Amino acid sequence: MDDAVTEPEIVALGAGHMQAAARIRRVALWQRLPWLLDIHTPDEEEQYWRMHLLPNCTILGAAMGNDLVGVIAYGDDWIEQLYVLPDFQAKGIGSLLLGCAKEEMDEIRLWTFQRNRGARAFYERHGFSIEEETDGSDNEEKEPDVLYRWRRFTELTPGLNHV
Repeated sequence: MDDAVTEPEIVALGAGHMQAAARIRRVALWQRLPWLLDIHTPDEEEQYWRMHLLPNCTILGAAMGNDLVGVIAYGDDWIEQLYVLPDFQAKGIGSLLLGCAKEEMDEIRLWTFQRNRGARAFYERHGFSIEEETDGSDNEEKEPDVLYRWRRFTELTPGLNHV
């Protein structure tokens, strides 16, 4: 039997997936940022996915077999959530999910915490640049954060005179 890691299947997520999506966020976030304040219960986080993200965002998951290993929620030129379980990070899954959002939007903004060096390096590798840094006073965790922005380059049409 071949033990090679196969590419995940990207699937649209619905209401029945919101508990798993919230869990992926929780596991990935707390493993990478254990110092971050834990201000919401797992049930509150699932409700946020179900009541706020699901009706307002495209939510996709990366599935390996029957297991959901990554998730992205995006829309209106924003990525609201992008998380991959720690055991599946650095395997191209986050890039695959981010690529889905980039296919649908010409401009993307997102927030991440300043101390989240892994996420910052990931977004910068994918062409995002810093638009703003804050002291964190406006987020729930009171943790300094950074706003990133990505824009699609529009190519000039050959043969047309551009003034």
